Amino acid sequence: MPNIKSAKKRVKVIEVKTARNKAFNSSLKTSLKKANAAITDAAADKADVVKAAIVKIDKAVSKGILHKNTAARKKSALAVQLNKTNA
Repeated sequence: MPNIKSAKKRVKVIEVKTARNKAFNSSLKTSLKKANAAITDAAADKADVVKAAIVKIDKAVSKGILHKNTAARKKSALAVQLNKTNA
């Protein structure tokens, strides 16, 4: 545990940010899994589920959780999978 007051505060702030990022990351992974499952199961609402996952990815970029290129790669992969099932 740090002795300096500002260092103690940083530890507290980092704990809060870590918890927030972990929760958002978990929900992001869940939405990606749901989108992939909807695509593979050929669900009727697969386009809506994929759209929701893409919105979640964009929010992760705006919050600084994902890099923009990583987000672009994930969105592209979802779109490719969706288009394969529609074709």
